[in-house]
Order: sequence, then structure tokens, then C-alpha cells
Amino acid sequence: MLFRRPKAINDTNGVEELCRALEQADTIIIGAGAGLSTAAGFIYSGERFDKYFLDFANKYHFRDMYAGGFYPYETLNEYWAYWSRYIYINRYMDPPKPLYRELYELVKDKDYFVITTNVDHCFQKAGFDKKRLYYTQGDYGLFQCSKPCHEETYDNAESICEMVKAQGYKIDADGSLYLPDGVKAKMSVPDELIPHCPKCGRPMSMNLRADDTFVQDAGWYKATERYESFLRKHRDAKVLFLELGVGYNTPGIIKFEFWRMVHEWKNAEYICINAKEAYVPEEIKDRSICLYADIAEILK
Repeated sequence: MLFRRPKAINDTNGVEELCRALEQADTIIIGAGAGLSTAAGFIYSGERFDKYFLDFANKYHFRDMYAGGFYPYETLNEYWAYWSRYIYINRYMDPPKPLYRELYELVKDKDYFVITTNVDHCFQKAGFDKKRLYYTQGDYGLFQCSKPCHEETYDNAESICEMVKAQGYKIDADGSLYLPDGVKAKMSVPDELIPHCPKCGRPMSMNLRADDTFVQDAGWYKATERYESFLRKHRDAKVLFLELGVGYNTPGIIKFEFWRMVHEWKNAEYICINAKEAYVPEEIKDRSICLYADIAEILK
């Protein structure tokens, strides 16, 4: 398969085409990957990592949040100390930049649907209709049985807040997490705060698609049905497939499916905005716009 070279960030015609496509589309289907949250400021290394995880970094010598999430901690007390901080700042705090709200303002008056591999809940927090969202890979805000012994998930907001507070953190009026002056964070949580399955008593885990233990609960199946119904209903409409920050870790979920549908749906157009991987198959290049650029800069 041949790929079209992406347009450069300073390609004025590309941005103008994007504006035209957004304005003319009856329907917009957004496909969002990790690059969208990265553009919104959810960075997993550097200053943001050091602010919340420097104690773990000094002890275990990993340099980003992802590595810390895979570290084999000796106790569940320490494991949940790390993961409660991780979940809180990446799920219950707003991203540093208002990119998701800006995206919502662009599409709120359109007939839209969102499919995303992101698990940080940013779309719903920005105002997107919950019934127009399909989170394919889970949600940091949900627990599930680690076995799992049953196909249910559980909201973890209260549990996560209790765990971060037990480490010495405070939660500001705007939801920000901070350590009071002179307080050193604890790197463990009490036994009684460790979440366990209400059915079998095993430790809980995050509802994230990492292996075959991922729970697809009733809400997941309803979202799948709504998305598939939306696609069937709009197959013949003037549809814009807007792909934002989708890479090649799981391209079969969004990217390849968008390419296939644009190829098959004769009234469809495809837009890809990506800082690293903005490409399109030769077969659909005449109905595509590829911008190799920072999503936040383009959407402005």
C-alpha cells in the first residue's frame, strides 16, 4: 500500500481545506488516540512526572509514568500508592490545556460521534454527550475484579481520593492535587484502602485493556451498539472522519477502520492531524487531508 506524503504544518491550503471540510460536513466521526491527550498537556514524563512521582523515581529509577505502572511492587500498599496518584492526575484532574473544550466547541452543533482508545475521560469532562462516546479500551475511573470473576465495573473516584489523601496529599478547590508545605508523601496506603472484589475478595485492578482479563461491562456493550448504529445510519451521509493523534500501537481500532470506511463510503472525507504519523493510503488521497502538526495549534 502506498502512502501520500503529509502536508506540512505551514501548508495554508491544508488548514483552509480542514476548515472547509468541518463546515460542510453533515456528520463528524472523531477518532482520538493518545496524541490528542498529549497535545492537551497530559505528558507522562518530565516536569509533570517529577512533580508527582519523584519519590518513586528516586527509589526505583524509572523516568516516566508508564514505566512506573508496570513496575513489580512488592506490596499492594505501594502498588496502590503509585496507581492512585497516577489515576487521580490523569483522570480526575483536567488536562493543562483546554484542547478538548476547544474541540467540543468546533463540533457541538454537528451530528457527531467519538471513538477513542484514550482512557482519561477527557471528552465527557469537556462537555461531549456521554451517549455519543465510545471508549474502546476502558476507563481509569473504573475498577474491575483482577481475575475477573464477573463482568461488572465499579466507579473508583471515592476510593482513589481516599488513597491519595492517605499519602498526605490535599485536593484543591479546582480538583488539583498538591502536598502541603513541609509534608513528605507516603509511598504506601493502609491495608483497609486496598480495593478488593465485592464478589470473590480478590484484589481489584483497573478497567484497562491490557490482556484477556479486560471486562467489557454492560456500558461498554451499549456504547458499542450506539457506535455501530450511528455508522449504519450515516453510511450515505456527507461524513467527515476526523482522526486526531492516533498512532500505530492499535491501528486496527480507529485508523484502519477509518481508511476502510472512507474508501467504501463515497460521500466521506478523511482528515488526519498527527505530530508524527500523518499518512493516508493512495486509494483515498483525493478525499483526504493530512496535517503533520501539533493538534492544539491546528484547532486554533
